[in-house]
Amino acid sequence: MKVYLKALGCRLNEAELALWSRSFRASGHQIITTAGDADVVVVNTCAVTTDATKKSRKLMNRLHRENPQSKLVVSGCYATLDAENVAERIGVDLVVSNQEKDQLPQKVMGAFSANTMPLIAMEAGESSLFMRGRQRAFIKIQDGCRYRCTFCIVTVARGAERSRILSDIINEVNDLVQKGIQEVVLTGVHVGGYGSDLDSSLYALVDALLKETDMPRIRFASVEPWDLPEDFFTLFENPRLMPHMHLPLQSGADSVLRRMSRRCKTAEFKDLIRQARQAIPAFNVTSDIIVGFPGETEAEWQQTMDYVESIGFGHLHIFSYSPREGTKAARLANPVDNEIKKQRSKALHQLADKMKGSVLNVQKGCKVEVLWEQAKPNNEGQMIHTGYTPNYLKVETCAKSTISKTHDALKNKITITAIQGYSLDNLLLQGTVL
Repeated sequence: MKVYLKALGCRLNEAELALWSRSFRASGHQIITTAGDADVVVVNTCAVTTDATKKSRKLMNRLHRENPQSKLVVSGCYATLDAENVAERIGVDLVVSNQEKDQLPQKVMGAFSANTMPLIAMEAGESSLFMRGRQRAFIKIQDGCRYRCTFCIVTVARGAERSRILSDIINEVNDLVQKGIQEVVLTGVHVGGYGSDLDSSLYALVDALLKETDMPRIRFASVEPWDLPEDFFTLFENPRLMPHMHLPLQSGADSVLRRMSRRCKTAEFKDLIRQARQAIPAFNVTSDIIVGFPGETEAEWQQTMDYVESIGFGHLHIFSYSPREGTKAARLANPVDNEIKKQRSKALHQLADKMKGSVLNVQKGCKVEVLWEQAKPNNEGQMIHTGYTPNYLKVETCAKSTISKTHDALKNKITITAIQGYSLDNLLLQGTVL
């Protein structure tokens, strides 16, 4: 079979695509990059917001229109929360819930395909990540969450916490090293909860990966700030663990955090950031903020703005709150007017750009290791390469004319790069490869 894989939403969904890809290929099937040529189309849906659910439906419809002869398989959070309606949609041939998605390739092969000789038994094949144009691999380390933030539907869709055993993760990372991958991102629904069901921990996992693999760069996806032990930042003494963490805050007002059922107060969060920045030079902290949570007063909003500025985040993901059916927050009183949410969101975006500019300005004159990931020609025919510093700041460089003819001159390479400054237009660092 020719199989096309597509994900919406979180990095965990992307990590699951990688697992499915390896399983399909090991059983003799081909992963392709265009839906129109596929025998089977697999969509890993998202339902984190009402808008994400709409996007999932639109994507399913579009893929069916593009290739009505293919078998359409739907999984993910939307498919789990609304399985009956998804199964009845035109073109859908198979629905696989989150609880069964680890067996998705086997279910698909059982439903649609005859047995074939494993492709990896006949040829080495290139990594499915490279086929998808990626140099950074997302590694699923766990699924599910034991907590119930009032705005979150994902914990309902994903269920109880389930951690992958350490040896499986180590073997997957070592396999990616052999295939030339330079960086992995540890991802899950509740990354900091890794090992809660295995008598282990995220600290133990990272320590083992640093000791038992040669992956050049390891970093984290989103990690809840209340999960980190006091000695956690000692792990970053190993330079292979990248000095960046995405620690979702959601609000800078403790009263709002209580309504959200968040388990971290602003004072604790600030102390955590202090520990990180004292322990690791140039440590970059990014975060999430929800704008206009039910009942958010002007005073609470100002607390959030003042607090966010006092932290100085390197980047913010900003979300205007919208009710999500099935969550406690959807029933809370005093919703914030949409126009007020727009105004607050605009003000926070302006502050976020200001803070990011400050972080980028500090990089001027530094020499850093950059992993180059993408390349595209500009209007002058030169090749513009983009990549990321260890602390997850995006860099671009214009290749010399002798290199510009070769699309992959820098791709998937780590080079020492001198940072000259940053672009005010797109807030990207500008660098020169040394």
